[in-house]
Amino acid sequence: MNKKELTHTGWQLDNSYSRLPEIFFSRFSVNPVPAPKLVMFNEQLAATLGLDSEELTSEDGIAILAGNAVPKGTIPLAQAYAGHQFGHFTMLGDGRALLIGEQLTPTGKRLDIQLKGSGRTPYSRGGDGRAALKPMLREYLISEAMHGLGIPTTRSLAVVETGETVRRETILPGAIMTRIADSHLRVGTFQYAARFGSTEDVKALADYALERHFPHIQDVPNRYLALFQEVIKRQAALLAKWQVAGFIHGVMNTDNMAISGETIDYGPCAFMNSYDPKTVFSSIDAQGRYAYGNQPMIAGWNLARFGESLLPLLHDIPGEAVEMAQRQLSNYIELFESHWLNGMRRKLGLFNEEATDKILVEELLNLMHANVADYTNTFRALTFDKLQGNNFFTTPEFSEWHRSWQTRLHRQEESIEAIQQLMRDSNPAVIARNHRVEEALEAAEARGDYRVLHQLLAVLANPYAHSPEQEIYAQPPGPTSGLYQTFCGT
Repeated sequence: MNKKELTHTGWQLDNSYSRLPEIFFSRFSVNPVPAPKLVMFNEQLAATLGLDSEELTSEDGIAILAGNAVPKGTIPLAQAYAGHQFGHFTMLGDGRALLIGEQLTPTGKRLDIQLKGSGRTPYSRGGDGRAALKPMLREYLISEAMHGLGIPTTRSLAVVETGETVRRETILPGAIMTRIADSHLRVGTFQYAARFGSTEDVKALADYALERHFPHIQDVPNRYLALFQEVIKRQAALLAKWQVAGFIHGVMNTDNMAISGETIDYGPCAFMNSYDPKTVFSSIDAQGRYAYGNQPMIAGWNLARFGESLLPLLHDIPGEAVEMAQRQLSNYIELFESHWLNGMRRKLGLFNEEATDKILVEELLNLMHANVADYTNTFRALTFDKLQGNNFFTTPEFSEWHRSWQTRLHRQEESIEAIQQLMRDSNPAVIARNHRVEEALEAAEARGDYRVLHQLLAVLANPYAHSPEQEIYAQPPGPTSGLYQTFCGT
């Protein structure tokens, strides 16, 4: 079709990705939908992007969010990439997503505007290119919860019901989500360039990544080695935040690792209730490859694949290139553990560092695991010294640990008030509890009732408020809730 172009004063779009070699994308117009209806809109994010909310929620604005029209001057395209899915390499690409451009915000940021579920592209591999309503609402909800927790993440501007149905296990209502990202450059984008392109293609992609995300290291002696270093640093910091929050991504394939350091692709993700390193929610992860306790290791594995893609740029001699990459990769675990331990120190009110802090943290986690203690609520109880009504806190083992912790706290100069404030700021009152998420999504999908979803979003927007309104949302599911499973939602 000939795409309909609309002029909107808020759009300040560029198309820098389209200036890469054409191996990296396919220009492709969107597929129109019959009856678009805006059901979720992120007004605060729209303002950050410099977009007019009234305009975007008008009939013309909804046409853009539904993929029935594009802002004037944009070049819609689907991005090509590959990746290791559960350890197996495969050709992928944006099979159901379209990049409509890069918004230049009032603060000078460049952010991708992508329509997810917008229809078939050359990378659809037999799929219909569409998305169901519930998974799109889920991504909207969880990404906003992550943003509230201060974890780097893509965000969602809007969800539009399409008026169509999609066939999965059953017939489901269709939807399109507008995703906002620092970029959609993935480890899998570099793998695609290395496998299907030339060294010059890899170089062009690396130069683009440097200019877009790491301009401060463009002039160093080995800029491509510096690129690898920076991505390692960002992933180490991101994974530590996941672990500290009890977040489980669920499908850490290399195409789901953004080099920007943002969390991307909220498929079978969930937050952990009772602490257990083996926790898996994903219905497709029968072997536990992406279990909570495995996530740091898997990130390192993914980074190794990224390093392999960069080898021809690191040094002309292959053996030297491998050695250089391995030296950088060897820093990853130390970086991750430093970020993680500092995050856990803050959760326990520790301002300074002592050599035995890791033992103190691990002893608590082991006790939580053995006693099936709720991860988030245990730290919440410690924050406010509310240790009554929970059998875990009456055990001799916990009492011994608690004495050790109190002794450690008293070796600090900071006041009790400062310690509690640090813990309040580091331990959320609420997370996106799985049963609450499902309750909100079910109400929206089955009954068209979005009030439950909006209420949950409001609570999750400031998880460190510790307000009375958050109390009910802090409760874990009851014992009859059964085993919770998440699905990719394609």
